[in-house]
Amino acid sequence: MMNTYKNFIPALALCGALLTSANVNAQTAPAPVPAPPQNWHTMDLTADGYFGISLNKAYQALKGKKSKTVVVATIDSGIDTAQADLKPVLWVNTKEKAGNGKDDDGNGYIDDVHGWNFLGGPGGKCDFTETTEEVREYNRLKGKYLQATEVTATDKKEFNYWQKVKVTYDSTIAQSSRQTQQYGQMMNVLMGTSGYIKRELKLPANGTFKAADLEKIKSTNDTVVQSKGVWGYIFAEEPNSTNSDVLKEISEALAKFNNDLNPDLEARARIVGDDPNVWDSKPYGSHLIKFDDASHGTGVAGLIGAVRDNKYGINGVADNVRIMAIKAVPNGDEYDKDIAKAIRYAVDNGAKIINMSFGKKLSPHKKWVDDAFKYAAEKDVLLVQAAGNDHQDVDAKPTYPNDQFEDGSATDAANLLCVGASSAKKGENLPGDFSNYGKNNVDVFAPGVKVTSVDKDAEFNTADGTSFASPITAGVAALLLEYYPNLSARQLKQIIMQSAKPLTGVMVKKPGSDERVDFTTLSKTGGVVNAFDAVQIAAKTKGDRKN
Repeated sequence: MMNTYKNFIPALALCGALLTSANVNAQTAPAPVPAPPQNWHTMDLTADGYFGISLNKAYQALKGKKSKTVVVATIDSGIDTAQADLKPVLWVNTKEKAGNGKDDDGNGYIDDVHGWNFLGGPGGKCDFTETTEEVREYNRLKGKYLQATEVTATDKKEFNYWQKVKVTYDSTIAQSSRQTQQYGQMMNVLMGTSGYIKRELKLPANGTFKAADLEKIKSTNDTVVQSKGVWGYIFAEEPNSTNSDVLKEISEALAKFNNDLNPDLEARARIVGDDPNVWDSKPYGSHLIKFDDASHGTGVAGLIGAVRDNKYGINGVADNVRIMAIKAVPNGDEYDKDIAKAIRYAVDNGAKIINMSFGKKLSPHKKWVDDAFKYAAEKDVLLVQAAGNDHQDVDAKPTYPNDQFEDGSATDAANLLCVGASSAKKGENLPGDFSNYGKNNVDVFAPGVKVTSVDKDAEFNTADGTSFASPITAGVAALLLEYYPNLSARQLKQIIMQSAKPLTGVMVKKPGSDERVDFTTLSKTGGVVNAFDAVQIAAKTKGDRKN
């Protein structure tokens, strides 16, 4: 999963050395950078000064046209089905009678009213905390290959795969060990300093504060001044966050790192009950799709289709969608079997667009996912995928899933869009510093830096991630299909790519470095998705959808 804890990495890195320093104080902390407007991702660069998707212009162009409802599936961490901005737009399986414990429609899934949870098990349980794929694969294969050599290995192909697994595993364990220590130290310092801030602000033990509250503190006590300075550094990078947001994200990160170092390898069997390494037709999972980890999926769904103009929450990109919630992504790496099953479930139940905001380093059963991609293509379903948040070139270092099919049948699927993350301003920081990129394997960029969406339990969240650039793009695709229902998945992809006009000559920082490159080198189109331009192109395109 593209974990949301990465939202705070820039801020934590900025103040990492200072968090344990006695010299940090409020005067050395930088002033908070003004946050872009909450809805900047919908704005127009020329009219508003923010490099959004020109959504208002798109709706102006569509004024007076009738739309057709489009079902969009989100394969993610689940959804808060009670969220006021999402409840009216949830997909409803009208053939299923809620709560009767029967498979009324005969699709193999009992009580799947709003979607399905492939991580669920009996008794309302859910395997929502997992380790990485490389840790699972290392432990699966180590008994057979840890002492083996190329000469002694009987299965050369599997041995070569094992070597890749071990290299990836060693890197992950080393990184998780470092980050566990780093984040643990940060947590201790932030917990301690937040206590001093709360006392000064006369807040209860569970109280929250944000950047503006720091200005209310006038104490000259050294410890208080240092505490104020520490949080000043954090809020300089994350001005819309509260102390609780930061601590929650670090806690989730620590849990993830710990599950790499001390994995619970029996959780899947104990909770879900199926074997993720065996492809079969045996049903598994549950109809419950809201758990403690539903924030990510709720935010993704909100960006696609949160109710527009209801004076609450945010406005989703598309105005006539139904969101099918499929829970298959834990805090950790998803299983190939779940993703393949989830895609097929979405296709079979009427989704025409599927958003996939997840990714990992290994794919032991890639063929299952490849076949699901092909199945979606056969049924004319568009897949929209986040490029990933590791600031790496995915042409050189692939992430999974992808459309480099194992059987060589495709290297660029006509129904898959891969999306990188861009920021609010045109300039050297246009690409998100965390965003993956690739001239051949990333198709477009879309807003993904400091993007605000709804969260579970009637809350809101401003976050970074290609996880959010992807649903914004999926929302544009849904908008096009609403008003131009004869467009095929292939045409939707082509139109969205055409809307992302090449920004030739715009020199930017390559994600993860200070190297300056032309923005057009970071993706196939070299541009940012634009809803208005996409609508203009769609209006002139004769649709070729067959069903």
